[in-house]
Amino acid sequence: MTLDEFDAALAALGWKVSEFCRATGLHRNTPSRWRNEGVEIPGWVQKHLGLLLELQRLHAAYLVPPGGKAGE
Repeated sequence: MTLDEFDAALAALGWKVSEFCRATGLHRNTPSRWRNEGVEIPGWVQKHLGLLLELQRLHAAYLVPPGGKAGE
């Protein structure tokens, strides 16, 4: 996973990097190391974000009424 893909996935989810770190138990400085020190993003990050994006897609497809918002 590239940094651009990581950023795009977080943007699609509407998450901040700090929220991702809290949700996954990563230290808040870890994504900075990926960005600034060239540390490789672990494979599980892509899988985790992919699952979250799929859950978001399924939610939109099956739980949000057509033309409305969830809970309306």
